[in-house]
Amino acid sequence: MISRRNIRVKVMQTLYTCFTREGDITKEEAIRTLDKHIDQSRQLFVFLIYILTETARYAEADARQKASKHLPTAADLNINTKISGNTLLWQLLEHTSYDKAAKEIKPELMGAEDWIRKLYSELVTSDVYKQYIKIEGREKKQEKEILEFIFTDLMLPNEDFISFIEERFLHWEDDADMINLLMLNLLQKPHNGDFQQFVSNEKLKFAKDLLLSVIEKEEVCNDYIKDKLQNWDPERTAILDMILMRMGICEFLFFETIPPKVTINEYIDLAKDYSTPQSGHFVNGILDSIHKELATQNKLHKVSFKKP
Repeated sequence: MISRRNIRVKVMQTLYTCFTREGDITKEEAIRTLDKHIDQSRQLFVFLIYILTETARYAEADARQKASKHLPTAADLNINTKISGNTLLWQLLEHTSYDKAAKEIKPELMGAEDWIRKLYSELVTSDVYKQYIKIEGREKKQEKEILEFIFTDLMLPNEDFISFIEERFLHWEDDADMINLLMLNLLQKPHNGDFQQFVSNEKLKFAKDLLLSVIEKEEVCNDYIKDKLQNWDPERTAILDMILMRMGICEFLFFETIPPKVTINEYIDLAKDYSTPQSGHFVNGILDSIHKELATQNKLHKVSFKKP
């Protein structure tokens, strides 16, 4: 469900945790930390699906509450609940994998009730919603578009809502683009979602191999980097820059299916997004220089780091 760029971000986060904690870290602890970072993203995704679906379903609760007033008006007795029966909504709710994940994660205990009401209130006053309930019957395209509207036009642009999410998921900013893409893909093909296997076996193996190669080959990577820093003290280099360059060097040496140019471009982008304003240029210069040296010396063997 997630891309190799997302995997690299998770490995980067895990390595940052490993390299900034006191004391040595075992391979088993590093893998557990990686699994935790990946599972936090899965929990975030499930929580947002919960808010999206409960916002749509709130039409039924709204209709019940207004009909039970002491002196309900005609409008109170005629609340349109079409969206509660949204066919895509129910495909999500009846998705066996989502149901299992929701029972495990329990998003209903994360305090989103007020936000579900607020989002529903915004939804029913929108022109998009008024047009949706005007149309009789259910077209697949319209069913999808109204749920996309709730997510992309009501939830994501709301700064207060995002602050609420960030209070519960500190890595939201890192995961936002990935979650947005995952949500849109899920709404396009709801049956494709797998909430038990958030990362495919092939990508999880890549993540663990990359993580362990950087930890095991830290000194080898540092020697390559120090040689290119010339008169610059490695201790003054931003720790994220060092982590990204170690990851890049390990990909050069031990991941035979990844072209070096792809590796360099990926870590330039990550440095720009996650480190200092100068980091993209800095990481580019060091990795490009190391790549040329390895190629000149015929050291790009491209074999598994576990092989002798």
